[in-house]
Amino acid sequence: MINDNIKIVEILSKSKTIAVVGASDDWKRPSFYVMKYLQKQGYRIVPINPRLKGQSILGETVYETISAIPFSIDIVDVFRPPQECPDIARQAIASGASCLWMQIGIESDEAAAIAQAEGLTVIMNKCPKIEHSRLSGLLGNGGFVSGLLSARRQTVPTPPIPLRNGGYVESNNPETLAVHAGTRPDGATGARITPLYQTASFTFDDADHAASLYDLQEPGNVYGRLSNPTTAALEQKIASLEGALGACCVASGHAAQLVALYPLMAPGRKIIASKQLYGGSITQFTQTFKSFGWEAELVDINDLDAVRVAVLKPEVALLFAESLANPDGTITDIEALSVLAREMKIPLAIDNTMATSVMCKPGIFGADIILYSTTKFMSGHGNALGGAVVDMGSFDWMSGRHSSLLTDPNPSYHGIRFAETFGKLSYITFCHASVLRDLGPTMAPMNAFLTLMGLETLPLRMRQHNENAAKVAIFLREHQAVTKVSWAGFPESPDYNRAQKYLTYGAGSVFTFVLKDGYKAGQKLVENCNLLSHLANIGDTRSLIIHPASTTHRQLTDEQREQAGIGAGTIRLSIGIENSDDIIADLAGALGVVVSGST
Repeated sequence: MINDNIKIVEILSKSKTIAVVGASDDWKRPSFYVMKYLQKQGYRIVPINPRLKGQSILGETVYETISAIPFSIDIVDVFRPPQECPDIARQAIASGASCLWMQIGIESDEAAAIAQAEGLTVIMNKCPKIEHSRLSGLLGNGGFVSGLLSARRQTVPTPPIPLRNGGYVESNNPETLAVHAGTRPDGATGARITPLYQTASFTFDDADHAASLYDLQEPGNVYGRLSNPTTAALEQKIASLEGALGACCVASGHAAQLVALYPLMAPGRKIIASKQLYGGSITQFTQTFKSFGWEAELVDINDLDAVRVAVLKPEVALLFAESLANPDGTITDIEALSVLAREMKIPLAIDNTMATSVMCKPGIFGADIILYSTTKFMSGHGNALGGAVVDMGSFDWMSGRHSSLLTDPNPSYHGIRFAETFGKLSYITFCHASVLRDLGPTMAPMNAFLTLMGLETLPLRMRQHNENAAKVAIFLREHQAVTKVSWAGFPESPDYNRAQKYLTYGAGSVFTFVLKDGYKAGQKLVENCNLLSHLANIGDTRSLIIHPASTTHRQLTDEQREQAGIGAGTIRLSIGIENSDDIIADLAGALGVVVSGST
């Protein structure tokens, strides 16, 4: 079975005629979506449906069987149950077709063996519409990963000159993906840097094009609240770095949590989340989401027995944790949580903001949804707010415990079922087509543009962040004013083994340390740093410092602060990429003031 991007590009580029077995004349059915899209891309579509024999769909005559087609075909696209596929494979062979293509959710090893024995290429559980739009970069309303990189501008029609591998490169290396993924030269102008599309809306080719976009039959841009080409490029880059299916970029990290949860939640449903979360997330989950009728239960994510008891509750729709906890840098056992989530048929969502995909890929360990505040390390320069929801494509939304918004008929889209029509793409498509449409936490194109620039250096920056962090952590551990350093890179750290398993390049550059003289000492320290910036952010090129008890975690109760690992004398550091000697010298000077009691 073919699962190779370049091979699929070759098949689609060489084929001209596609027979669709199981074609429907109902415009709301997935087969009609596929036929209309492919027809617009220049393919001749041949509908096959014995019930509609002799009628017309999209201007083409419907045939009873493949064998009744009086001309040659290239691809047989199958919308029929697996048990019918072996016979369809034999008909495809007799017709002279070169490819047997079974749609999303359809797999038949018997049919594949029959077709391959006669030299046909076989593709299963994929959709030619989705593959064509994904690989050609036409998915304008969602940042779906093509898996292909190119320094050649996209031109229409394809240039007549032969190109090695169609002009594409495949790579899984983060340094290459950070620069090239999602950002090939602009097709219209040849501009090498992805343009900033600072526009609120987009024109339609004609009335049918407009209707197709609004019906989700055709990918493209309608209105800036739903999608933007600059933002889509960022979505593709983020998803590529994660090894994911696709992404949806939004206005902030908090917006990403809202957008990620909305397709799964409803009044009375519950999130099980780690107690070791960023303070703002705890407030959002336990206070703000109550206005939606959503409940949140915070558990010790390291106590797997407690987690198991919590997720057993029938109203639970999601398990949520941070890979590297903000602020103290504790590391989550993602793989163990994924086992529990799979047993309960709920998705596992991991906030990977502090690690980024360069240090940790939660999807490898079983996470289904990855969340980011792109404001932090991804942007990296403290100049652009943003968030991202990343879909690994690993969760079966048709069998999820609480996926009703994806599986039930959607009245705002004429009754289509997202999970049926879009398959693995249903969740991230819904995030764009429904959640952004109705709640509107859209990322500004300028912020997407700035984040694209920041991402190009992410692998380089993460190495420097971590190298500096190791030196600073060692310095702090030896200082007389410090009682504890929470950095997981120390062999004696309880998270040391997890750091070795889940993280690369180090143990993270955001961590906490505790001053023995408590609250006032913490405030005095941050007031006496001259190089480190005292502000509420992390992941900047600059080193940052804050006293959480009086700022980021001030809104929490004493009990909640204790559960989050925040004491009166806790200091959070986000170590930047300056020279480590200068960072240490500034901390040493400020700590000297704390020890001496002077100002």
